[in-house]
Formats: sequence, structure tokens, C-alpha cells
Amino acid sequence: MKLPRRKFLHLAVGAAALPAVPRIARAQAYPTKPVRLIVGFAPGGATDIAARLMGQWLSEQFGQQFVIENRTGASTNIATEAVVRAPADGYTLLTVTASNAINATLYDKLPFNFIRDITPVAGIIRYPLVMQVNPSFPAKSVAEFITHAKSNPGKTSYGSGGVGSSIHVASELFKMMTGVEMIHVPYRGGNPAMTDLIGGQIQVLFNPLPESIAHIKAGTLRPLAVTGATRSDVLPEIPTVGDFVPGYEASALQGMGAPRNTPAEIVDKLNQAVNLGLADPKLKARFTDLGATVFPVSPAGFGKFMAEETEKWGKVIQFSGAKAD
Repeated sequence: MKLPRRKFLHLAVGAAALPAVPRIARAQAYPTKPVRLIVGFAPGGATDIAARLMGQWLSEQFGQQFVIENRTGASTNIATEAVVRAPADGYTLLTVTASNAINATLYDKLPFNFIRDITPVAGIIRYPLVMQVNPSFPAKSVAEFITHAKSNPGKTSYGSGGVGSSIHVASELFKMMTGVEMIHVPYRGGNPAMTDLIGGQIQVLFNPLPESIAHIKAGTLRPLAVTGATRSDVLPEIPTVGDFVPGYEASALQGMGAPRNTPAEIVDKLNQAVNLGLADPKLKARFTDLGATVFPVSPAGFGKFMAEETEKWGKVIQFSGAKAD
């Protein structure tokens, strides 16, 4: 039996829409059970604290628990792989950090491709590092530091939280753009590096602002500059590295990702909830207290940002010759 063309088109359109109906219905009902937000760092650090703040907000918004699960190891690769291998249903999410962009080049072989295998969901915060020295160090500005380091080749050391950490690559970017020689002293985390900077065992440290504020305010460390594109609201009197080294910018970041093929309707629903939280004055103030600025962006915008960060830090890793431990 031949169907009239108009009726055929009507039926065809209806049939094409059928798979979307249950998918949209599931997205509207999401979440119907607790959601895991995987963090690749140990509890108590800036990444963990910010993830818990956002997790609490989302729990209140959705009426389901967003449970923070810390999976440390391999510079966040263990956490990332756990999410890559999870069902693409929105119930396992990743706390995305700068490490994800750095690791793409730092590690020769990874069991995943971050850009391909993680769907971008939302940006959360960005925060600068602080270029800081011991108060006994002769330089009181970035310009003076550069002059001192070039006048004393091989005698200036910088600490980091390990090869491939944000601290490490921010320092290597500084070397690349200024031509100064600095010896890398890697530590197992930023806190031991901070201890040795205070003790005078190393000369400079590019450390995340949230972990540096107390020492700076106590006068045990001298800040030379922040690494963001603009001055920090927390330390407005401190210039940026870019004021002395045009084009320099390095920021730690936090966002959210999901397994590849997570339904767009769920991604959009999460993105809207996150951005609503970033506009909330109370939550925004909590992030500001950490020395961070909120980073509201669309899923596509966050994906573009992470792709650009991956390319940027890839060049720095290649310049430094660094390899994963």
C-alpha cells in the first residue's frame, strides 16, 4: 500500500523523534540517585575544598547527594581513567584541573585521550599562582629577580609539587619566556616546597594563591607577582608577572567533565546548575575566600578552553624536556 507523501513525512518525523522522547525524559528526571564527583587529589587541598563546595550546592539544587570521591595517584590520571571507564549516564563526573591539560604531553602513553574521552560540562573556578621568595632574597620585584638570576647563573633554584604539576610548568613557562636559568627541585607536593622556601633551601616558588595567602599575610614570604592575566582581588597591590613579562599567564583551574557520550541534555542540565551556583553571592564569596575567581562558561566554551590549555602546556613540557616520574 502506497502512503500519501504528506502522511509518510508525518510518520517519518514522528519515528525520528521517538528515541529522543525517553532520552529527554531521563534528563528531566536526572538525577534519581547519588552522583559521584571524582577528585584526583587528596582531601583538604584547594581542589578538594572547591569540589566539596560545588558538590554541596548541586546536592541542594537537585535533591540528590553529589558525593566527593578522592582517587589520588599518577597526577590525576587514575581519577580520569575511572571516569573515562564509567557509564555515560551522568552519575560519575570528573573534577577537571590543569593536570589534565599538562598530562596529555607529559605522559608518553595514557590509556585514554582526555580531549576525546571526557565530555566538557562546566568551568568552576580559576586561580593564579604567586611568584614568591624568602624575605631575605635580594630581589623585590620580578624585574630585579630576572636581573639577579641572570647575574648568578646556576645559583637560583625553584621548587615544585612534582614534575608536571602546575607549579612546575608555570616556572618552566617563566624560564622559557625570560631566558633565566633556574634549577628545578621537585617535591612530593607543594607544602614541602613551601617549607623549604621559608627555610631558605630554595629561592623561588610559584605556588597556588589559596595555599600562599596565610604565609604572605604573616610576612614569612614575599610575593613578587601573581601569575594570572589580571591582579588578584585578594592581593590587589601585587602586580602580575605579565606586567614585567608581556604575555605571561598561568592559572590553576577547576571544572567538571563527564564520560564521552554522556547525553547532551544531562550535560546542559549540569552546566546550568553549576553556573547558577557561580552566580550565587554566598557560594561566589566562598570561592573568593580561596583566592579564586568563578569561571562560568558553556560546555563548548570549556572544551575550547581545555584544548587551548593542552596545546599551551604541551609546548612548555616540550621546552623543558620533562618526563613523567
